[in-house]
Amino acid sequence: MENNNRRKALGKGLEQLFSNESLYSNPLESFENEIVNNTPKEDIVEIELSELRSNPYQPRKNFDMDKLNELATSIKEFGVLEPIIVKKSIHGYEIVAGERRCKASEMAGLSKIPAIIKDFSDEDMMQIALLENIQREDLTAIEEAQAYSNLIRALGISQEELARRIGKSRSYITNMIGLLKLPEDVKSDVLEGLISMGHARVLSKLEDIELIRNLAKRVKEENLSVRDLESIASNPDYKRKNPTVNRVVNRQYDYIAQIFTEKVGNKVKISNKKIVIPFNSEKDLERILEILDVEVKVD
Repeated sequence: MENNNRRKALGKGLEQLFSNESLYSNPLESFENEIVNNTPKEDIVEIELSELRSNPYQPRKNFDMDKLNELATSIKEFGVLEPIIVKKSIHGYEIVAGERRCKASEMAGLSKIPAIIKDFSDEDMMQIALLENIQREDLTAIEEAQAYSNLIRALGISQEELARRIGKSRSYITNMIGLLKLPEDVKSDVLEGLISMGHARVLSKLEDIELIRNLAKRVKEENLSVRDLESIASNPDYKRKNPTVNRVVNRQYDYIAQIFTEKVGNKVKISNKKIVIPFNSEKDLERILEILDVEVKVD
């Protein structure tokens, strides 16, 4: 009966992690504080650092070494001020909260760390890790999309329900998860910051894999804007124009194109030794000719 009560308490806490209100602040920190504050001192134990391992569902691998050094210095002087939270596993313990404290304690030369042992399930551990992943500020669009997809699978909820829980629109979640349909090499470009979220969203709506790859390459080589990409991708004739031929734009004439654009008021492009000045109507053409002081004689 006692174990059931503990699981209900934990379940309630985890449910609060995914409430709309908590996600606007720092639900994981609040969740950790609640466990620490409600744990009697006699239930806090010392655990060997060598017995600890990371949450297997935690995607975070890199830590800021400067901040770890600062924390290690503080631990040397004051000790570990707040216990970590762990769950018992087959081999030692898995860290639920406090991995930075563990790493800093090792750097400080400690062999043990104060800990609170809680009975989390694998699903609990996954939910906590995924939520922590979503709340990182340095996520790429693909990492964020993967985290949303994993949460939907782990919690067995719809995109609409996830959107409600994390304070996003349904269309935002749909667009993000759509990025996972991109070819692996294009996803790598997004992860490396070579293609923006806006570009990736346009590409994810296309079906032709080779077309997606070709357009991704053009984005990188020609420095296409999102609007340029949308215009190209929405052109039904583009597929028939041999999209596998890649054109590299010489950027050295950009400043001249900009001067022309400012002079005539329409966006001018220079490529392949040609100056292209678009116009919207006959009157617009007459206006441009007048600006350029070009006289046209009609027989």
